[in-house]
Amino acid sequence: MSGTSVDGVDVALIETDGEGVSSFGPSLTVAYDDEVRRLIKGVFGAEQASAGTAAAERAVTEAHAAAVRLWADRHAISLASIDVVGFHGQTISHRPERRFTWQIGDGAALARALGVRVVNDLRSADVAAGGQGAPLVPIYHAALVRRLARPLAVLNVGGVANVTWVGEDETLVAFDTGPGNAPIDDWCARRAGQRFDRNGALAAAGRVDRARLERFSEHRYFAQMPPKSLDRGDFADSWVDGLSVADGAATLTRGTARAIALAARHFPQPVKQWVVCGGGARNLTLVQAIAAETRAEVILASDLGWDGDALEAQAFAYLAVRSLRGLPLTFPGSTGAPRPMTGGRLHLP
Repeated sequence: MSGTSVDGVDVALIETDGEGVSSFGPSLTVAYDDEVRRLIKGVFGAEQASAGTAAAERAVTEAHAAAVRLWADRHAISLASIDVVGFHGQTISHRPERRFTWQIGDGAALARALGVRVVNDLRSADVAAGGQGAPLVPIYHAALVRRLARPLAVLNVGGVANVTWVGEDETLVAFDTGPGNAPIDDWCARRAGQRFDRNGALAAAGRVDRARLERFSEHRYFAQMPPKSLDRGDFADSWVDGLSVADGAATLTRGTARAIALAARHFPQPVKQWVVCGGGARNLTLVQAIAAETRAEVILASDLGWDGDALEAQAFAYLAVRSLRGLPLTFPGSTGAPRPMTGGRLHLP
């Protein structure tokens, strides 16, 4: 899995029949090098193939192959023992209102490189049918929380943040809440010369501009009923321009938390507990802001014994197995698809 934060590739192993999860294996995160990151960011928003998208796709595919090989070597696991690799690819454009989504990454080339079956292209069938194509992880969240008290919310904070509300009867409601780490990362890169705000230290040193935060809260996206999803570029960092570096980071961080709190208005029932995973779970200032804004208990995925850093990679392994079995990946309550939708494309080595 490589998400909208464009930080690198997460590799994880699970054993599953696509319904339950019987065991979790080791995981590994491998950062993109600067050239791969530059190639990807250079084609953000593209909707037609070009020399640039081709170069970025090759780089993404090679980075994933290298990450899987490194994971296998580091954990002494033979790739011949792996049944299937779920390959999300790298989203460069997501416009479901035009029935268009594009995750670059060559599934056939990855299968050849690894000698393992690969399932990719997991969003496009949903989008073609009129769904949002996102979020895809809710069915995996539901599998993980079966033994927990519900209703609860599982919040994944990547470049974009998304939430899964799971009801007592395993009813799912899922959607993108708004910005996640992406505007904070962009601000840090633009103003502080760093890729991200490590542990929220920059935001913790600043003051939130309350007037700007209240204007941000009036964005039309937050009132829009789910299902709904976002492209990475739909929320930028420009709304804090003019603030100091620390105050801008503080205000953007609180904005991400405010968007998450506003999402709760769309839950069928209130929740008392939010489970936070994804890169944002490492940002203590953001986690504290989420607790303050939601006025609910916020726990980290790691508190439940989950590997929060590997959760999305695990989810795409899970979705790959569901794809092989012809089980639905998305549902009307998660993406707005007209019916439960299967998806994915299988590539043989």
